[in-house]
Amino acid sequence: MTATGNRAVHAVDVRGVHKSFGSLEVLKGVDLTVRQGEVTVILGPSGSGKSTLLRTLNHLEKVDRGTVHIDGELVGYRRRGNVLRELRDREILRQRSQIGFVFQNFNLFPHLTVLENVTEAPISAQRRDRVEVIAEAGQLLERVGVADKADSYPKQLSGGQQQRVAIARALALRPKVVLFDEPTSALDPELVGEVLDVIRDLAAAGSTLVIVTHEIGFAREVADTVVFMDDGVIVEQGPPRQVLDHPVHDRTRAFSSRVL
Repeated sequence: MTATGNRAVHAVDVRGVHKSFGSLEVLKGVDLTVRQGEVTVILGPSGSGKSTLLRTLNHLEKVDRGTVHIDGELVGYRRRGNVLRELRDREILRQRSQIGFVFQNFNLFPHLTVLENVTEAPISAQRRDRVEVIAEAGQLLERVGVADKADSYPKQLSGGQQQRVAIARALALRPKVVLFDEPTSALDPELVGEVLDVIRDLAAAGSTLVIVTHEIGFAREVADTVVFMDDGVIVEQGPPRQVLDHPVHDRTRAFSSRVL
C-alpha cells in the first residue's frame, strides 16, 4: 500500500512531528495514527507535550518538522515537490472547520447566546444554510442536555453546562475528528461526570475522538488506544488494559503507580 493510501484509512496520521518553543523542544519526533471511529486517549505528566501535540492536529501550533494528515489531507501546508508551503489563512480555517476542538476553558463567545455559539462557525466558516444549521444545533443541544439554555449567555451557565455547549459547538461542524484538551480539568469535581457522560455517548456512537485527559478511569472505560507521553515522545501505546495494567516501560510504570 502506498503512503497516500495508508493515510486515507486513518482519521489522524502524524509522522515525525517536532515542535520547539525557543530552546525548549516540546515534541521530539512523534508518530501517531488514529483509525476512523476509534477513541484515542493521551496520558502523561504535565509538560510531556500532550496538549502541544493535540494543537498541531489542527495547526493551532505549527510543526517545525514532520507532517499531520487528517482523513488523508495534509494539515496546514501544501506540498510542492519536496517543499512544504504553509497554506493561506482562509485554507487553514477551512481545514479547522472540519476538526472539532473542545478546549480546557470552554472558549465560548461571551457576547453570543448558546444557540449562536453553536451556529456561528457552520454558518460563517462552512457557508451552510442558516435554517438547517439552527435546526441541527437544536438537536445537538438536546443531545448534550442543555436545550433549555439555547437563549442563555455563557456567564449564566455552570462550568459543566458551558463545556457541554462547547462539545455541541464542535459537533455542529460535522467534524472528521473531535479533539478534547483536558475537557474536565477546569470543572468543579461534581460537574466532571456530566461532561464525561457526553463524551461516553460520542464514543459509543462511533465518533473519532482524541482526548488529552488525567481521568484514568475514564480512559480505561472508553479508549480503544491509550497513548502515554513523556518528555516529548510517545513512550508506550496500546489497549487500555495493556498500557494501564501491564505497562512495559519504566516511565509508564512510574506514572501509573502515582495515579492509579
